[in-house]
Amino acid sequence: MMQRVGVFICHCGTNIAASIDCAQVAANVQDYPGVAYSTDYKYMCSEPGQEMIKQAIQEHQLDRVVVASCSPRMHEPTFRRCIADAGLNPYLLEMANIREQCSWVHPDDMERATAKATDLVKMAIAKVSHDAPLEKSLSPVTKRALVVGGGIAGIQTALDIANNGYQVDILEKEPTIGGKMAQIDKTFPTLDCSACILTPKMVEASSHPNIHLITYAELAKVEGYVGNFDVTIKMKARSVDLDKCTGCGTCWSKCPTKVDSEFELGMSKRKAIYTPFPQAIPNKPVIDREHCLKFRTGKCGICQKFCPTGAIDYTQEDEFITQRYGAIVMATGYQLFDHSVYGEYGYGQYPDVITGLHFERLINASGPTMGKIKRPSDHKTPKNVVFIKCVGSRDQTKGKAYCSRTCCMYTAKQATLVREKIKDSNVYVFYMDVRTPGKGYEEFYNRTTEQYGVHYIRGRVSKIYQDTVTGEDGQPTTKLRVRGEDTLLGRPVEIEADMVVLATAMVANEDAAQVAQLVGFSYDKDNFYTESHPKLAPVETHTAGVFLAGACQGPKDIPDSVAQAGAAAAKVCALLSKDMLETEPITSEVDTAICAGCGHCVDVCPYKAISLETISERVLGQTRERQVAKVNSSLCQGCGACTVTCRSGAANLRHFTNEQILAEVDALCQTIQR
Repeated sequence: MMQRVGVFICHCGTNIAASIDCAQVAANVQDYPGVAYSTDYKYMCSEPGQEMIKQAIQEHQLDRVVVASCSPRMHEPTFRRCIADAGLNPYLLEMANIREQCSWVHPDDMERATAKATDLVKMAIAKVSHDAPLEKSLSPVTKRALVVGGGIAGIQTALDIANNGYQVDILEKEPTIGGKMAQIDKTFPTLDCSACILTPKMVEASSHPNIHLITYAELAKVEGYVGNFDVTIKMKARSVDLDKCTGCGTCWSKCPTKVDSEFELGMSKRKAIYTPFPQAIPNKPVIDREHCLKFRTGKCGICQKFCPTGAIDYTQEDEFITQRYGAIVMATGYQLFDHSVYGEYGYGQYPDVITGLHFERLINASGPTMGKIKRPSDHKTPKNVVFIKCVGSRDQTKGKAYCSRTCCMYTAKQATLVREKIKDSNVYVFYMDVRTPGKGYEEFYNRTTEQYGVHYIRGRVSKIYQDTVTGEDGQPTTKLRVRGEDTLLGRPVEIEADMVVLATAMVANEDAAQVAQLVGFSYDKDNFYTESHPKLAPVETHTAGVFLAGACQGPKDIPDSVAQAGAAAAKVCALLSKDMLETEPITSEVDTAICAGCGHCVDVCPYKAISLETISERVLGQTRERQVAKVNSSLCQGCGACTVTCRSGAANLRHFTNEQILAEVDALCQTIQR
């Protein structure tokens, strides 16, 4: 029986109509086989536009709908709901993308763009005529969430979920939660104490009845699907029994081994048994087995000898635990760019060339210099301080092409603090551009230059070298000479500096891609995690039930990280509030009669949705066993990778079957032949 297809062409304001004659497209397909009704409208996604579709379905007895508009990623759910309200199965809808695939790429040739749009619509009509009704299935929801990462984004996400009454685990690979915010002195633009903001939240997270901290641990395996993720966690051996330990500090006070502190970026020492910083949570130590004498030589054991509670346990081994979660939030944060590629800046060669994070520890009251700004080389107070921005950012040659977003503001903050702490200092900032995209940010930058007298020089630094000169006390001292260019004045500059601070780029964690592959979601060319849609789904991933929060998704400051954390938590709570979840029916299926059991589909499936199973069958009166592929529809995300890999043609994708795709191709070929 011939289908009755309704075609609706959207102008998208002028996004489409400026390059395509939408009324002509509607007229061109009016007499196409199967079309019962065709029209155009300025905004088809609007309420009047959707009402137009609903009325047409009733008046013209339509059983299929084609909407020619923008990307299905934008409004396919919108129009599915629309036709469902009119009584049609939502999967009897096809969208022809005549905006991104036509009008936007052919802005100057309306005649040809209109012809192409007509072809795209005809292809959609051909496919929708072969579409079949699909029904969603139901699966239960485990009302527990996992937040991977214990920085400010992870903590805020967990608190918001927990405050809504749901159980949540925070998984942190370091011995303590807090992340990089714990290393920062003050936050811009208000110059609030970072610890005063963070540490209460750390305490709240550790004491919340709905939050369980899993520190010094990492992801090992993730299986399952939205509502039912089975997560295996590797608990690294701390060599300390957390139940017995009171955090008294006797063990590390007696430990004879000293190594560079990671938290202080090597500017001070820690013991082989340690807590990263005094406010660490849990405030209980971990043994660094790489440097501990007991593990290196079999001798020492002083910490165990003096521990009053017997909490030291050298026999501990890594263990694995498996927990089921309904949702996962990735809040793994970022790391700093390896600025050693900029050899002209002398980092590592000259001790007084430091990074912005090093500087944060110098100005922090709990840092290695107790908040006093001192040169690492001789611990003297610097009088001339130079800041260099965009070290690794906006540099396609050595660094990253993107802007790290935070560098302009934290450099302005640090320059301000130098002027506050060292009244007679001179502060210079080399910059490419000044970007202040936040509330109160521009005002803060203006105050830096106007009130505090920080000198901004537009230009790049070409070289930094060290020189020895006679100091004010008549003794020889080292000075850094910073050579660059002032592009506004059009002349070279050279500044004598006591200290140089590099504003290094924010980059994705070294293991970001590996973790994404482990969980089963996508990442971009810079290894930042990819959101499902930049406008409509900024905290979701393409994997249902997995969400993003903070700088793992891209460079961002603390306010934006907290805001995204709240958004992710809201999505998780909405998911966990349901007893049953509807699962997407556009999934792969396997015809076991022709499946060769080769397993290529198993290898290529990014969501681990396909496995091999053994079946028994009767052949010529005999029973034989063979392997065939089996699809877990709850895990399948409908990517179609298996269908193009299958050599026997046994794998097919619902709603995008071979028959449906060939119908589109045939429609296009008929147009070309004419």
